[in-house]
Amino acid sequence: MSSHHFVKEQQEPALLILDTSATYESISPLLEWSPTVLVAEMAVDTVLSWGIKVDVILATFDYQKTNLHLLEEQYPVKFMAVQECRYLEEGLHYLVASKHSAVNIIGYDHLKVLELEQFLDLIDLVVIDGTMRYFPVKQRGFRKWYAGVSLHLLAPEGTLVEITSDERIQHIYITRDTFVRAHGQVSFLAENMFWIGEMMTDN
Repeated sequence: MSSHHFVKEQQEPALLILDTSATYESISPLLEWSPTVLVAEMAVDTVLSWGIKVDVILATFDYQKTNLHLLEEQYPVKFMAVQECRYLEEGLHYLVASKHSAVNIIGYDHLKVLELEQFLDLIDLVVIDGTMRYFPVKQRGFRKWYAGVSLHLLAPEGTLVEITSDERIQHIYITRDTFVRAHGQVSFLAENMFWIGEMMTDN
């Protein structure tokens, strides 16, 4: 069983698990440096069955009342009260308040990442959905080397992104599902903040 309750300095990205549609194999690399782990109540049983030690359970009052045994069995786990199914928001507010600088979010629909904008100045976010990891480009520009991969670009409809590679310069207006092929040193420049989705196995 993973045990990571030594002193934490909030330097490693925390892990916020909203559901367990992801596999343990996809999550386990994120546990290497013993992050703070937050789990929504509906995912607790599965996460505990994976042998992951949980720090904070995001839970309704009803769940807390019927699962008080977890406070002893999983000590020093804490409950964080959640109302109106605001597991993501409460988890992020907790991490910001506890001075975490980054978080990997599991079980969040990548098509909703634009709704996370209010948090982008407070904490670095990475959303992992299936085999893809999504991260925001907040400075309007980004550069990286890619070995011939397909990238998913997400931004408000109609956002113009300039993509420069060794081969050519492209100007693309973002739609709901905009995929581009990236090979070699690739630079992105946009008029607004946007998100890039990469296959995790390609990184």
